[in-house]
Parts: sequence; structure tokens; C-alpha cells
Amino acid sequence: MSNNPAELKATGLKATLPRLKILDIFQKNADRHLSAEDVYRLLLSENLEIGLATVYRVLTQFEQAGILSRNYFESGKAVFELNEGNHHDHIVCVDCGRVEEFRDDVIEKRQHEVAAVHGFEIVDHTLAIYGRCEKCRKK
Repeated sequence: MSNNPAELKATGLKATLPRLKILDIFQKNADRHLSAEDVYRLLLSENLEIGLATVYRVLTQFEQAGILSRNYFESGKAVFELNEGNHHDHIVCVDCGRVEEFRDDVIEKRQHEVAAVHGFEIVDHTLAIYGRCEKCRKK
């Protein structure tokens, strides 16, 4: 989704300044996985007076509209990322919290095989692998 007010309206949401700014943050930020507090700090750094409660409300609205996806990693704190419609899994550093995305067709195939053995058909899934990144291992 672009930062176009018409596209935001197509999801059923009005194109308010807080919504447009928060969407812009997700589209332009290199760190794709942001907590509400991360978004709030970025708004403050741009001298935008948008309250933390508004940030939480907009993130929830974006999740409900399918614009963002919510994940809970090791910290238990919710992080959000743009929902670009392509499935991927995550590997998370337990020390610094860095999150990397990956896709592996062998893992995907194996998950479906395991589900079938147990009589399940997968309708959705998430996979998060926890470890220590190279930078943290060198400390």
C-alpha cells in the first residue's frame, strides 16, 4: 500500500494525519518490525505531537484492516510490520532483539507434511527461530 489517502480510504479508514504519518514510517523505515513505542519515538523525532494512545489505536486499526501484521517475539512485546501479502518466517536474536525475515521452501513443505501426518490441514502458521546474531556472539 502506498501512502495515498485514496488507498487508505479504500480500506475503510479515513486518511488522517496520524494514520498517514504512521503508514509513512512503516514504508520508509529500514527496520521492518516496530513496536508502538518505536513508532511513537520516530514520530517524536519528527516533532509530531501524536500521542502514544493514538499510535496504539492506529496500529490496531491497521492490523484489523490488513495493512499491518502483528507478531510477538521473545520479549512478549507486540511488533508490527507491513502486510505485503507474502508469507515469510522470522529469526530473532535473543540478546539484541534483531529480527530477520526468511523464506525456505523446504521448511514450508515439511510443515505441511507434519500437519498431514497428524490429520491437519494448515490454514495459517508462524515460525520464529530464536538464537544469537553474529554481532552479539562476538561480544
